[in-house]
Amino acid sequence: MRQVRCAAGFTLVEVLVALAIVSLGMAALLGTLNSAAGTAGYLQDKTLSEWIALNQVSKVRLSSQAPSQGNSDGEIDYAGRKWKWKQNVDNMPIPGILKIEVQVRPSDVTASSDNAWYADVTGVFGDAVARPRGDLPSWSTTPGQNNANNTPGSPANPPAPGTTTPTPATGPNGAPLTPFNPSTPTPVPQVPTR
Repeated sequence: MRQVRCAAGFTLVEVLVALAIVSLGMAALLGTLNSAAGTAGYLQDKTLSEWIALNQVSKVRLSSQAPSQGNSDGEIDYAGRKWKWKQNVDNMPIPGILKIEVQVRPSDVTASSDNAWYADVTGVFGDAVARPRGDLPSWSTTPGQNNANNTPGSPANPPAPGTTTPTPATGPNGAPLTPFNPSTPTPVPQVPTR
């Protein structure tokens, strides 16, 4: 009997089909990598925009005088790029409190609508400061100031004229709450060992 031997290689059609499959897989892989790189760049811009907006709100809040109401805008250099910011200061229903809204985007992003802003941060500025009530912790150790050993209404720290001495706060069961003293150690529960 005669033996028939097969060719020891691939035909041209098999090679072309294999190359087509590999090229489709590589195209999908490159598309995925390109999308991931674009997403990473967008998230970086969004994070930097958020930081710039938070910095702008902090700058307004740390200023010694109240900001003027209305809209303002500007440009800032940050992380080697230029960024545009827009700020709106408006009244709130509470007297003495102003609402600060800051929006930020990269300068090279063209904006035709409000959707182009990468970050939108809201903060408040206020001059409504109340007198200490005595039931909140105070870290002051200066004599005559409100601290755990010297509460308002005591002989060393009398209440201001025309005010009443605050009543101590009570817990849900009606028991008085003790002021927080940072020098008193908090007991640590013991875990039983086996």
